[in-house]
Amino acid sequence: MKCGIVGLPNVGKSTLFNCLSSAKAQAANYPFCTIEPNVGQVTVPDARLERLSELVDPERVQPANVEIVDIAGLVRGASKGEGLGNQFLGNIRETNAIIHVLRCFENENVTHVDGTVNPIRDKETIDTELQLKDLETIEKRLEKAKKMSKSGEKEAKLNVETLERLLTYVMEGRNVRGFARDNDREVVLIKEMQLLTDKPVLYLCNVDEASAKDGNAHVEAVRAMAEGEGAGCIHIAVSTESDIAELETYDEKQMFLEELGLEDAGVNRVIRAAYELLNLQTYFTAGVKEVRAWTIKKGMTAPQAAGVIHSDFEKGFIRAEVISYSDYDQLGSENAVKEAGKMRVEGKEYVVSDGDVMHFRFNV
Repeated sequence: MKCGIVGLPNVGKSTLFNCLSSAKAQAANYPFCTIEPNVGQVTVPDARLERLSELVDPERVQPANVEIVDIAGLVRGASKGEGLGNQFLGNIRETNAIIHVLRCFENENVTHVDGTVNPIRDKETIDTELQLKDLETIEKRLEKAKKMSKSGEKEAKLNVETLERLLTYVMEGRNVRGFARDNDREVVLIKEMQLLTDKPVLYLCNVDEASAKDGNAHVEAVRAMAEGEGAGCIHIAVSTESDIAELETYDEKQMFLEELGLEDAGVNRVIRAAYELLNLQTYFTAGVKEVRAWTIKKGMTAPQAAGVIHSDFEKGFIRAEVISYSDYDQLGSENAVKEAGKMRVEGKEYVVSDGDVMHFRFNV
């Protein structure tokens, strides 16, 4: 599962990527500094994993990870190949969700491709280019559906109706993620096209240090826009976060955050938001050899969750022994949980909850 960082050139994407992944993508004050997408495995901060590790004292600890992709900046005309347009759009298509970075700070020493700071305008520039590319995809699929419908195929005729509605919707300047799907056929049809504006989005406002805690007027404008779309919005001071990341000790970092009035590093909030954006959740396995966080899609059943460890676990699934994290935290050990009668035995239909501590029984 990949989450792509997108935005206009020079808004702080690569600096953010460096903060998130500790990889050192090139970051500089000129457009198209990033050409090939940088990919980083990012550890998901989780206090529950730390607590389980304290209680179990395992030989090793393995956190959950999410893949972050830093994609080249986009300019007007990208859908027609301007700048690095075709490459940029192709890279977005390969991601599952988007973190859209918007510049929300004034600094005459950092150039803006349009000369002035206006995050709503910048957002609309990106949206327009993505929508134009989606229109190309929808038109091609519509043409194909019309040919198939001439043979009298019922589903093809229904697809033509859906695609015509979708085409009109996008031509009105709207993103596909807001398009209502009336049935499973429409869900599958639209999913197959991998439309760029159908991907879930988180708007990230890049602010200056003075606005790190409370934001500013630009952030408020973006937040209002995001609420209208049903999208998420967070703000962080990316340059300041970069400075914090360079500090050597945990205490130094915490002191810096306290001076800014922040309880947690902005990058941690971004990573958790990306995890949520990808519709992911965590379950744990806890033993003396290893305490580990496993990443699954929300709504997965116990056998599917077991299959994330190994396909044999899913094929030969018998049952799952489940402890809720809150019970493990409160009672302090697996044995104490068992003695209190808090361990549950769940079957194939059980839908895993975020934070479950699980042990699988299987036979192959």
